[in-house]
Amino acid sequence: MNLQDLFKSIDLLDNPTIYDIDVTGVSYHSQKVSKGNLFVCVKGYSTDGHQFLADAVANGAEVAVVEEIQDHIDIPQFRVGNSRKALAQLGAEFYGHPSRKMQMIGITATNGKTTTSYMANAILEQEGLKTGLIGTVNIKNGEKSIPSELTTPESLDLQYHLQQMVENDVSHVTMEASSAALEMYRVESVDYDIVTLNNISEEHIDTHGSFEKYFAAKSSLITSASKDSYAVLNLDDEYSASLIDQTQATVISFGVNNKEGHTYCKDLDLSTGRARFTFVIQKGFQANGKVYQPEEFDIELSVPGLHSVYNSMVAIVIGLLSGVSIPNIQRAMKEFKGVPRRFEFIYEDRFKIVDDHFANPGNIQVTLETLTEMQFSNLHLVYAIRGQRGPEINRDNAEIIAEWAAKLNLKEIIATKSVSNTTSKDKVTEEELDAFLQVMDKAGINVKLYDELPDSIDESIGRARKDDVILLAGCQGMDDASGIVQEKLGSQ
Repeated sequence: MNLQDLFKSIDLLDNPTIYDIDVTGVSYHSQKVSKGNLFVCVKGYSTDGHQFLADAVANGAEVAVVEEIQDHIDIPQFRVGNSRKALAQLGAEFYGHPSRKMQMIGITATNGKTTTSYMANAILEQEGLKTGLIGTVNIKNGEKSIPSELTTPESLDLQYHLQQMVENDVSHVTMEASSAALEMYRVESVDYDIVTLNNISEEHIDTHGSFEKYFAAKSSLITSASKDSYAVLNLDDEYSASLIDQTQATVISFGVNNKEGHTYCKDLDLSTGRARFTFVIQKGFQANGKVYQPEEFDIELSVPGLHSVYNSMVAIVIGLLSGVSIPNIQRAMKEFKGVPRRFEFIYEDRFKIVDDHFANPGNIQVTLETLTEMQFSNLHLVYAIRGQRGPEINRDNAEIIAEWAAKLNLKEIIATKSVSNTTSKDKVTEEELDAFLQVMDKAGINVKLYDELPDSIDESIGRARKDDVILLAGCQGMDDASGIVQEKLGSQ
């Protein structure tokens, strides 16, 4: 592509003379540069691409976009105010703005991004549409799939994947938009047709510096949406609801408890853990050539949990906005089997074992609230204490557990540090352990602590009786729990 055409997408400083040359590609990784590439010096959290410009030149880079001119480098350098933003804009221009050629659906939340994106994709596929999916687990291009390295790929890589989807005749793309991706311009120059924000709670505060900055990053997906797009917002979440008048997009609101939105959930039954409810369209709306008048229809979910109800409400609205028929939406939700570790039933015989990614107060709140709606004899909670995330998140998590303990008749918790099932990045510190134990002690809840995950699971299985529920709750420290349970109970 000619450099002059490519540079139309970015704001250059200093009014430089732009050379009439062709570039063979755009790169931000010095070891992946090919001859004739434009290299963008990106500043990250821990590395600065300016340090690697010489390596990029040695590998064939002929032009560079920088924030600071490197005097010792003898190739043309063009200065921008923000190289991360420029990388996204250059990538979109180089690959022909692929997001404009497909229906793009952006999903953000503290909890449930992955499940919601998979639910939405299942609904679209049920309609016979060729879909793409970008998120925490994988990148799906029609029938092809590769593992993900980031929840949301770096902007240049994202544009490449979208261009590949266009070539593969994909019509609808559902993608997770993480707070880091939003803050670091990875989704800059993506033209969304539908954006959603389901919930916000305290998470990744260390990365962003404060909850306010975290919320600003998350909400930017909604506040920056165009007037030609739709925003799906949750009236039960005060932060999501606060964005209704902060966007140019056409808002479609929903609620489970709040019945004042465009859509809501009624007659919710969670007695088995798996929800049945009636989806009500209360206020008519028009989208994708269809006019939706007030009506209602039944939904049955195969995946358990109250959080799955919220996730499905978002996915159903996405389906309606995409023109999917109601029977196909119903069929997709009934057949959807879920994403691992999201209130996943991993054993159902004499008693039930639920595996849940128990990450933060918002996630814990919804999970324990779901359990209060279920019918069972006794609950046995096995909690993997969070490691390397600081005492504060463990204190906050413990306070939510303590708050719900009385409602769930929990007088003792089995806890584990998962020493052999975590890497050095997730080892529990003494400060983190103390923060958790102090809250439990103050609440009068006994803690039986194990160093090792298998021992804690053995303890819970030994205690469980007919019609009990074991909740295996935690993040990295509980990731191996399902495999351990299968080894112990799979043949029973």
